[in-house]
Amino acid sequence: MDIELVLEGFLASIDLSAVTDTNEAEAAATYDVFRALNGPELEAQFRLFWPSMAPQLQFSADGARLSVELNHVSVPDVGNIDLPRLSKIQVTAVLPAGAQSVDIGWDRKFGALVLRQMDVENPYEAYIAAGTTSGSFPIAGGGQRGGWETFADYIAVGFDHIVPKGLDHILFVLALFFLSPTLRSLLWQVSAFTLAHTITLAAGVTGLVSVPGEIVEPIIAASIVFVAVENIFTSGLSRWRPIVVFVFGSLHGLGFASVLQEFGLPADKLVPALIGFNIGVELGQLAVIACAFALVGYWFRSKTWYRPVISNPGSLIIALVGAYWFIERVGIV
Repeated sequence: MDIELVLEGFLASIDLSAVTDTNEAEAAATYDVFRALNGPELEAQFRLFWPSMAPQLQFSADGARLSVELNHVSVPDVGNIDLPRLSKIQVTAVLPAGAQSVDIGWDRKFGALVLRQMDVENPYEAYIAAGTTSGSFPIAGGGQRGGWETFADYIAVGFDHIVPKGLDHILFVLALFFLSPTLRSLLWQVSAFTLAHTITLAAGVTGLVSVPGEIVEPIIAASIVFVAVENIFTSGLSRWRPIVVFVFGSLHGLGFASVLQEFGLPADKLVPALIGFNIGVELGQLAVIACAFALVGYWFRSKTWYRPVISNPGSLIIALVGAYWFIERVGIV
């Protein structure tokens, strides 16, 4: 099994199931130390780490646990230390005689796993959520997942990208929530946001549009600041709000596309995967809105203290967080 991964996150003992940005992890400083090591130095550190990692690889054949050995490690030299460095390892396990199927996964803290079977007909290919395994699939091929299975898998991927991992998208949706005086006005803003990111998500994943993450991510942070600040200095929705939301939604869609491109999409199941991911994103956004209504109470919106006590302080906090992210993402800090 050939595995492409960011070794630094493993070595720093970061819970990769809980973070999307290693800069926000408690062990970020340790991660940066490993990130600055040259290829041979990082390889040596990983080989020391391997004995503790191996037992956490959950490989089995026909229900029997397999012993996994490290066969090869390939680490690129240090490049831009602000970007992830993808290393490659190869692990091997001896199959029992006559084994028909395998089941593959790893410990939850290692994060999600994209699994692709190679050089067989109708290969198994799936996104394995953190802490789960692939389930048994045939070694000889024929375990390819259907369109409906792919669709369902990527609903979970999309939802997970919003809740709990998409804090920037959550704050943007909350910024829309704080200024919306009615559920109707909130829903059409979210709809404009949804339409926009659906278009750019599809364009980005299919290669029609390509914008580097170092450009998109700071602009996403700036979009959060803009909407939150507008909440503070205006008492109602401006006629420009739908256009602003649509434009910023387009940028968020490019951010979603970069996530999918990191681990790829099944080429022959692209449409169900894209639709499933987008539905998962929408369900995540609706979950955020539902929680906001549950905490604040929709009936409180008619009270005179809603803006000074709820809307303005909430928007200010969102603006400050977005401003910090913008500064961080452009490399000022």
